[in-house]
Amino acid sequence: MVSLDRFETFKTVVEAGSLTAAADRLGQTRAVVSFNLKRLEAELGVTLLTRNTRQLALTDAGERFYLRCTRMLEEAQLAVEEARSEHAQLKGTLRITTTVEYALAVVAPAVEAFRRLHPDLNVHLSTSSTHADLISERFDVAIRLGRLLDSNHRAVQLSTYQIFAVAAPGFGTAHTLDELEQLPKLGHGRLTELSVIDPAGGEHQYRSGPCALMVDSAAVLQAFAVRGHGVAILPQWLVQEDLDTGRLVRLLPDYRFVPQGVYALYPDTRHLPLKVRAFIDFMKEGAVAGWDAIASKPAPTG
Repeated sequence: MVSLDRFETFKTVVEAGSLTAAADRLGQTRAVVSFNLKRLEAELGVTLLTRNTRQLALTDAGERFYLRCTRMLEEAQLAVEEARSEHAQLKGTLRITTTVEYALAVVAPAVEAFRRLHPDLNVHLSTSSTHADLISERFDVAIRLGRLLDSNHRAVQLSTYQIFAVAAPGFGTAHTLDELEQLPKLGHGRLTELSVIDPAGGEHQYRSGPCALMVDSAAVLQAFAVRGHGVAILPQWLVQEDLDTGRLVRLLPDYRFVPQGVYALYPDTRHLPLKVRAFIDFMKEGAVAGWDAIASKPAPTG
């Protein structure tokens, strides 16, 4: 494969008018410039320049190659600059994946506020009940909830949230784990075992199975609970409105499930794009202060 460095040498020789002048521009010796030029002609299998003691002249093939060479070097430089700008400016496209429920409740409002700060950045938000593959599906960042499994990706914890045992009013009461075990359970495929703290501070393991119904969506689990099909373990951010309106009631009021984490996962790359780092920082700060408060700050300059 022909080296782009030799393209640059040829272009400089043509524009400088001599090997000596080109060597001065390139900061190389005349012998190195001459060697690279000869190697380029040998690799291409054509003569690009005719030489005599006084001047250099482009051959027909050399003239055509010079025009293409110039355009190619310009495109290569532009590609390098655009790649580097991904790490220096909030431009291009940020690809995010998370669950439907968390997108509606948290990520979508955060993205809306984030884009007010960075209007030149496009955002593609994908939602799914399954975990997307960041590499093959070309996502920049995934927002994951609950227990973080072993991964080849890097992870940053953004926040935590509470989870409650809930059921429809009149479904039944449960003030202890033993009482809860007697009630029909609704399960989530990724939430099978949880740590729970009793009123005395003792830690227990709560297992969701066997379940009357098992689903892969927290929103569907919520709907089944509201309709009186069983006890569900759901995040506070999803069911707080149902609790406030009385559509659901909280069971085990004196127990506390161990808080769950919200994590940002991103590929383990050598250079983290600025858009990813900025979004993660925004999510962490917004989880405490609120998205609108962060977005109301003056946009960064420079």
